[in-house]
Amino acid sequence: MGRFTIPRDLFFGDNAMAELKVLKGYKKAIIVTGGSSMKKNGFLAECESILKENGLETLIYDGVEPDPSIETVFKGAKAMQEFNPDVIVSIGGGSAIDAAKAMWVFYEYPETKFDDIKDPFTIPTLRKKAIFVAIPSTSGTATEVTAFSVITDYSTNVKYPLADYNITPDIGILDYRIPVTMPEVVTIDTGLDALTHATEAYVAGLRSPITDALALKAIAMIAKHIEASVKGDKVARGEMHLAQSLAGMAFTNALLGIVHSLAHKTGAEFKITHGRCNAILLPYVIDYNSKVCADRFADIARMLGLKGSTDMELTNAYADYVRSLNSKFGIKPTYQENGVTEEHYKSKCDKIAKEAVGDPCTGSNPRPCDVVDMKKVLDASFYGTKIDF
Repeated sequence: MGRFTIPRDLFFGDNAMAELKVLKGYKKAIIVTGGSSMKKNGFLAECESILKENGLETLIYDGVEPDPSIETVFKGAKAMQEFNPDVIVSIGGGSAIDAAKAMWVFYEYPETKFDDIKDPFTIPTLRKKAIFVAIPSTSGTATEVTAFSVITDYSTNVKYPLADYNITPDIGILDYRIPVTMPEVVTIDTGLDALTHATEAYVAGLRSPITDALALKAIAMIAKHIEASVKGDKVARGEMHLAQSLAGMAFTNALLGIVHSLAHKTGAEFKITHGRCNAILLPYVIDYNSKVCADRFADIARMLGLKGSTDMELTNAYADYVRSLNSKFGIKPTYQENGVTEEHYKSKCDKIAKEAVGDPCTGSNPRPCDVVDMKKVLDASFYGTKIDF
């Protein structure tokens, strides 16, 4: 039996934040956000104003860092416990929303330990104290529609992807005005993150006709709009904002694969953004997975009008398409060319490969992957070598 879960309501378009007015009958809202961009551009004040006009008392909890830490999560949960909100609103990048999701868990269950929820689908039932509203400022993670939250343990340099349908937001708001403020580098990284989400979802273990439709539509929209989006076109930014959400609806239900397994580990260890890690890894993982699902990658290539007469030729064409996008956006094809020294790589590669095999995303990869194979993929992504997978 299949399952498909997304937020109850998703509002999208210009000025979509005005739909916060649907929050009737609530008393207190805590607003969780990251750095200064939402404040600087007036969106934080607008969010708070709408909530106050609705009669809610508000508290702003700001300063969530990129790649949020376990410590940040527990600090935020403590603030929630003291304020006692019945609505949690998170506005900002994926990191702020991911952190707020984890804070939500420990707000409702103060005695729970982080180790208790690290494994997939171990989060207890939520919404006993609060509902959750997500307003993303970037166009990549799709955390506003997903059952995932990525939290970093900096003591071990390991990113933990928390996974449970309990943390799927109740309301997602895609306000097309907000991603217009993204810097170019963030637009690149998040756009390629979204492309990876949709690609992995299309071949993932729990894929279904519903997720297939969403993934293919997301890829088509990203291919059409990503370059104009990077150049700052406002319409393209809005289209990418919706496309990444479609990709999120696909992967939160179909799940992902070893691009993300490796990106979670390499990003924390090599201090490279998550989207950029995905961009580097994706062509190599397409090569690896092509042995079992070339027909699926060929579907994507045909939709994009790429050339090839066989499934494998079309698969290779799609991998080359991803490489060409990376090149256009200045992303070099290997970790080594992106600043990771060979000494650093060699000292960590075995540990990364082992931890990636244990990542929740590995189980849904279309082709099984043990430590030996994971190391081969990782080596290829560092040296740029072509390995017979």
